[in-house]
Amino acid sequence: MKALYTIEALATGEGRNGHVVSSDGLLDTEVRIPVELGGAGGAPNPEMLFAAGYAACFNSALQTVARTEKRALKSSNIGARVSIGSNGQGGFQLAVELVVAIPGLPHDQAVRLAEAAHQVCPYSNATRGNIEVQLTVVED
Repeated sequence: MKALYTIEALATGEGRNGHVVSSDGLLDTEVRIPVELGGAGGAPNPEMLFAAGYAACFNSALQTVARTEKRALKSSNIGARVSIGSNGQGGFQLAVELVVAIPGLPHDQAVRLAEAAHQVCPYSNATRGNIEVQLTVVED
């Protein structure tokens, strides 16, 4: 792969109870285990950061597909629901649900665009075959 962009991040502290910072300093935050996993909460966690990244990336892929098809989308909204749970073998695994809304676009066309974006999105390509990703298209 020829890299178009590379960013680095450093995690310090005690894993999920620590600090993360990107090499450019734009991301610089404490991270905490969420209350639901027995932690204190009150700060971002890796699943939250992954959900935000996946949602933004998928929305960009959707817009790219629409432009390629010469279809102007006034707006689109992507919700990424990331879950973590046991893999049944002593480890953990993730699952993702992407909820896509494209206001003003007929449902069948929105589904087609979302499915095409799922083939383009780097997060979708990275997770395909590794974790369960459910794609749901909802009315605006």
